Amino acid sequence: MFKAEVNVMLRAAILDVQGKTVENALRSLGYGGAGHVRIGKHITLEIDAANAEEATAIAYEIAEKVLSNPVMEDFTVTVMEMQDAEEV
Repeated sequence: MFKAEVNVMLRAAILDVQGKTVENALRSLGYGGAGHVRIGKHITLEIDAANAEEATAIAYEIAEKVLSNPVMEDFTVTVMEMQDAEEV
């Protein structure tokens, strides 16, 4: 059993309206040193696969076809083997 973590972010060229809203709120609260805020998604999955390579391929396919919009978003995938007692 493997645990996959997928991070999905808008591409750099796409305006992040949520990020701008948070950035403006931070400034108004006195956190002027914080900026360039980008908001994304973090998804964790358990994948039953024979090995890490297969789990990684499955996670990439899920990220590309289901979890992200390839026109507007980029994603990264990290896969690790789960220990018997570990839970997501």
